[in-house]
Amino acid sequence: MVIRRLVAVVAGLVTVLAGCAGPSAPALASPLRPAWQSAALPVPPGSSGRSMVRDAVICAGRWFAVGGVADAAGQTVPAAWSSSDGRVWSALRIAPSSFYGRRHVLYAVACRDGRLAALGAASGGAHGNPRTATWWWEPEGTLREVPAPVGLYGGERAVSVSRLAAGPGGWLVVGARVSGAAVWTSVDGERFTVREAVPDLASDDRGRTRAYDVVAVPSGWLAVGVVLSAGATPVAWTSPDGRGWRRSVLPGADGRGQAQRVVAVGDAMLVVGAVRGGFGVWRWVGSEPRWVGGFGAAGPGAPSVRSVAGGGDRVAVATVDGDGHRLWFSADAGDSWRAVSVPVAVPSGGDVGLAVTLHGDQLVVLADPGTGARAWWGSMSAGG
Repeated sequence: MVIRRLVAVVAGLVTVLAGCAGPSAPALASPLRPAWQSAALPVPPGSSGRSMVRDAVICAGRWFAVGGVADAAGQTVPAAWSSSDGRVWSALRIAPSSFYGRRHVLYAVACRDGRLAALGAASGGAHGNPRTATWWWEPEGTLREVPAPVGLYGGERAVSVSRLAAGPGGWLVVGARVSGAAVWTSVDGERFTVREAVPDLASDDRGRTRAYDVVAVPSGWLAVGVVLSAGATPVAWTSPDGRGWRRSVLPGADGRGQAQRVVAVGDAMLVVGAVRGGFGVWRWVGSEPRWVGGFGAAGPGAPSVRSVAGGGDRVAVATVDGDGHRLWFSADAGDSWRAVSVPVAVPSGGDVGLAVTLHGDQLVVLADPGTGARAWWGSMSAGG
């Protein structure tokens, strides 16, 4: 979730990443065309309007999706759904505790030991900046807003609060403050502490930093993002505890691009992001990254990776550019890719979404084209 001071940064990245030669990659095979089937995401009791979905995760054998509901006037309330099979969905109980929490759209979700945490935000205040908070799933099945002081995620030093992840060491949120890339750490998933102006993580004479995603690794945490100077350089950071960080520039892609999502694939971490004219893939094994190659050809506008899911050697990715959202699939841990037919056209823009989850051969896509969200599922072994 990015506030207005980032508009100029994003606009500048259009020039850097669009209109250039595409990434070096083998030609894509014909698109996969699963026999998509769909199910509704029901509007929670007491709400009315269209359902919106922004993120999804598989947790302890269940599917969860988060987003909100928007009425005809554009007013929103938070919403979340669960499913035992990715096909039949029910709404979760939601318990906001603040004025802005009652207007949140939940946009990121993570899981550890069968427990969920989510990020939500709603614009407000004199400057219309996002009022952000975390949400925690109680054992009885209620997703509850965790009250947070304005300065924890917002305030004068706020820039963005992007994603969260869970691991043996606790929970971690990544984003950016005025000082550059920043993180928020928590042991229990409820009480977070902001860590900003951290050496090698924050901006310095090499450029301004932004962190976009994070995943737990055996040695601690792996975060990904960008350094903005004369252009955009994809980077990753590693940390044993979320307090001290080491930065690495990701190789390949002519040195230009952004690392936007990261996911565990087999015994490695796969990093995906926008590069010149398309999308790039890096594999992180042990302590060093390796350039795998590129895929796709981005259309007009600023290309971005919106969602990624992995299972075994399979990877599914949702991307967006000026032509809308697209789906991609790899059966060999990111070495080769095929386009996947999108079950419903989802345009580009800020009030839509496309999230992916992957369980064995089953790809579940949560699609929100702006007219109401639905869940779609299809078999990747039968597709094509």
